[in-house]
Amino acid sequence: MKKIGYLLITISLLIGIANFFFKNETIPTIATNQVMDSANCWTGAGPYQIPTDSLGKQIQYGRNLIANTAYYLGPAGIVAHQTNGMNCQNCHLEAGTKPWGNNYGAVASLYPKYRDRSGKIESIEMRVNDCLQRSLNGQPLDSLSKEMLAIKAYFLWLGKNIPKGTKPKGTGIQDLPFLTRAANPIEGEKLYSTNCLKCHLANGQGQAAIDGIGYLYPPLWGEHSYNNAAGLFRISRLAGFIKNNMPNPVNYHHPILSNEAAWDIAAYINSQPRPSKNQDADWPNKAKKPIDYPYGPFADSFSEMQHKYGPYDAIVKARKK
Repeated sequence: MKKIGYLLITISLLIGIANFFFKNETIPTIATNQVMDSANCWTGAGPYQIPTDSLGKQIQYGRNLIANTAYYLGPAGIVAHQTNGMNCQNCHLEAGTKPWGNNYGAVASLYPKYRDRSGKIESIEMRVNDCLQRSLNGQPLDSLSKEMLAIKAYFLWLGKNIPKGTKPKGTGIQDLPFLTRAANPIEGEKLYSTNCLKCHLANGQGQAAIDGIGYLYPPLWGEHSYNNAAGLFRISRLAGFIKNNMPNPVNYHHPILSNEAAWDIAAYINSQPRPSKNQDADWPNKAKKPIDYPYGPFADSFSEMQHKYGPYDAIVKARKK
């Protein structure tokens, strides 16, 4: 009986020690095409999970186009010359698989979908071309081209386990709480010098890759960056992206910057010159235009300056009325 008692005590002690050291750990659940981490955020499958059959080759090509867009479609692209030299991966991190890294987790599950910006039901092909023309300041692909079909195959493969009509946590960019003040580009410039200048340089032009194709660190403004119709030109989108991903390789588990710092840096970056795109056809229903969209006309009387930098509380209250 004494031996049994000692054994039970020993087991109890071991369980207690284990609970002490691992009380904050969870075992990730791994599915064929996604990993759900301890915060239940979607993480896309990596390149080594791509099948090796003919469909897999198409999927791999699609991933390559996302990760190395400039090589295929940039100013010296081997397929076409129709983008600004950035890669899709510069804004959709880790080939669109990183949680809160502007990933593609909900593309397959949500598209086709109605978008207020165009006032139309958009297909995956339309959404890709929209991004090519805005974030890569380029030209659209033929919807039946080898490249478009490969990109679509990659998106469908990434999201094949996501139930239709759902959006998993960690998809896209996290919404940060609005500040009670306007975002401050002057303060943002100071924070940029401390946190961003090393990679993106003082002039915001980034650093080209060693082979001269694409960028090791992309330009944040200027003629080779995203234009003023891109999603990241909305300060809220850029702030959310910065918060959980910058300085690289920060992730949402261990952010370095405060929410306020992310807003101010975004305000500074989006105050710099960049290419322009005609937006007359955007937001046919002006009441649906996001409150931080920086260009009028608006369905309210607030200024473009307040729509761009905030504070947003008054705009939110006015819309609720």
